[in-house]
Amino acid sequence: MPEGHTVHRLARQFNDVFGGSVLAVSSPQGKFAAGAARLDGQVMELAEAQGKQLFMFFSHELVMRVHLGLYGAWDFGGDSTFTGASSIGAPRRVGEQEEPGSSVRDGGGRGDYAGPPEPKGAVRVRLVSPHGWADLRGPTACEVLTLAEAAAVRAKLGPDPLLNRAGGREEFVRRISKSATPVALQLMKQDVLAGVGNVYRAEVLFRRGLDPQLPGTSLQRGEAGALWDEIALVMADGVLDGRIITTQLADRPSGIGADVGHAVAAAGMWEDRRGSEAAAGGAGPGAADPATAASEAAADPATAEAGGGAERKAPASNINRDVPAGEAHYVYKRNGLPCRHCGTVVAMAELGGRKLYWCPECQRR
Repeated sequence: MPEGHTVHRLARQFNDVFGGSVLAVSSPQGKFAAGAARLDGQVMELAEAQGKQLFMFFSHELVMRVHLGLYGAWDFGGDSTFTGASSIGAPRRVGEQEEPGSSVRDGGGRGDYAGPPEPKGAVRVRLVSPHGWADLRGPTACEVLTLAEAAAVRAKLGPDPLLNRAGGREEFVRRISKSATPVALQLMKQDVLAGVGNVYRAEVLFRRGLDPQLPGTSLQRGEAGALWDEIALVMADGVLDGRIITTQLADRPSGIGADVGHAVAAAGMWEDRRGSEAAAGGAGPGAADPATAASEAAADPATAEAGGGAERKAPASNINRDVPAGEAHYVYKRNGLPCRHCGTVVAMAELGGRKLYWCPECQRR
């Protein structure tokens, strides 16, 4: 299913194209008819991701919660002011690198807009503004909640590195290190850490050199904190790129793309260019920690990549577009192939009902 970076991209896109707009909400399929009736004609005030769940806040204290699951996806369309991707959703439907649509940022439009097309397939929810539309198909969950009900759902989730709320890092360290359960299993538990799935799980453990079977109680606090920072680093890139790329540029034979951490580096540049304003707040140029910079990048990675409004020559989301799929990961789905660092054959085993990939030599801790 989509990992957290995909849902954060969705939240950003909804804020871009629907934020502050009165929406016509319907359920062409009929399964969400009652919920659509409650939201129809309301203003979408804010969309926010937490882990793999999307929360869309409407006027009159209503919240639409969406969990895409294995097959859910959103399709978008609209006029030349309607920016962003044309489809974002589950890898089994549209892939981790969603289909790009024309946008103002790309210097284009979508031609003459005559309103949304006729619904195709089982459209659970359709959202329509004066400038565009969005269709949701195949979600695991889609419901309307009160603010209190939404808060109760979110309270059950672990901290999200891309939100990086106060105390989130420390809470993750506390949760993962209090249990003897292997770290590889814990990283997939959304009440320990919100947003990580099978790809990020395998890749960050490799990047930190951690044995997937290492009990959480054996993690030093510094190791657990560094694991949080690593997750924030690579997931911020995922928000920016629209795909998961965890290999360093030096480990890609093609030499294509940007290095890991480019989203955080861009956010750091953005902080730096704010100069005296940032210094007045006590931050100082470039002072943001990885997770703080990641949350800046996730909030608006295109702005961060541009250095806070500086002119750029190409859309930020294209930086890693052409990285070959076979060069994107270190261990995920590379079982039977040599490790990119040591040459040892990458291993695979079942753990908690999911396939786990690791290098037996590089991941000894």
